[in-house]
Amino acid sequence: MVAIVKYGIIGVGMMGREHLINLYHLKSEGVSVVAIADPHLPSQKYAQKLADSFDWPLQVFAGHKQLLESGLCDVVVVSTPNMTHYEILMDIINHPKPHHVLVEKPLCTNVSDCKKVITAAKTRSDMLVQVGLEYRYMPPVAKLIDIVKEGALGQVKMVSIREHRFPFLVKVDNWNRFNCNTGGTLVEKCCHFFDLMRLFIGANPVRVMASGAMDLNHKDEVYDGRVPDIIDNAYVIVEFDNGCRGMLDLCMFAEGSKNEQEISVVGDTGKGEALVPESIVRWGTRAEGRNGVQTLLAEDKRIKYDGLHHGSSYLEHLQFLSAVRARGEQAPAVDLHDGLVSVAIGVAAQLSIQKGLSVTIEEVMHEQLLQSTKS
Repeated sequence: MVAIVKYGIIGVGMMGREHLINLYHLKSEGVSVVAIADPHLPSQKYAQKLADSFDWPLQVFAGHKQLLESGLCDVVVVSTPNMTHYEILMDIINHPKPHHVLVEKPLCTNVSDCKKVITAAKTRSDMLVQVGLEYRYMPPVAKLIDIVKEGALGQVKMVSIREHRFPFLVKVDNWNRFNCNTGGTLVEKCCHFFDLMRLFIGANPVRVMASGAMDLNHKDEVYDGRVPDIIDNAYVIVEFDNGCRGMLDLCMFAEGSKNEQEISVVGDTGKGEALVPESIVRWGTRAEGRNGVQTLLAEDKRIKYDGLHHGSSYLEHLQFLSAVRARGEQAPAVDLHDGLVSVAIGVAAQLSIQKGLSVTIEEVMHEQLLQSTKS
């Protein structure tokens, strides 16, 4: 009989409860959520109600330290506000009992804190830490990744990612309205897309150029006398060390879009694209032209719960559970370095907008006191 892997969830707001539901759908894989931690009483109650409906008795804690001290959990999911990730991760890493960790994106809100977490984690060979960059598991995106890896497009030259969507949702205490809490929109939201660019291109970023602004959203909102400062649209160009380029086209006042994400990868012999949520993948070659373009509906039969991210969170948990059960024989699919680089590109993009100049990744990586996008 497979041993039950016991999970705790630190932070049970919208995303924490999403993790709870995904883990319930993995119950047949030998998973149980046994504890939650959150200082926000309404979030506690919502999560408790969900767990009751799953017949999962929970220990409820007001803070993450109490959850760690309880010794109840093998794995913890960190889904707290971005600005709390660093402190919580360091407490988990420094705790005597090892806990495997799945931390929501972004890893931290700035490069310096990411690097400190990486340094600390190197002392804990008894722990796995995975970063929640789950967009790579969306079925159409995963299929496009496979097409690229199979060489069907030749050598990748350009990656274009368009996200046209709705504004940021309301979060507890409106923490996500301010750069000092989120790291900035291009860190908070777009680290997903910078991670995908690296996956498709297979190289390291070297320089970032961006233009963006806060043009429509949240301008009429005031919290404790402060008006939000998060941008709602941007263009970002990322240059890689193999000569490839990636481009992000972000608009967060584009509710009238059929697809939220449209991803295009162009190689020297072909082009592929993925559309989300339509879940359509198309690819073709220069030689065969338009008439040779193939189209398929991407599906993954393993998914038991689509949730907020089209089944990608379910697959993320399935993969991480496999790594946990491998007891050191399988590395996390998205490691701390992946988390660091996705944040570094976002930080560079935010700085590029502020300065009106291109920003190198080297500049960002070596500025120890850098605080991304503080106004």
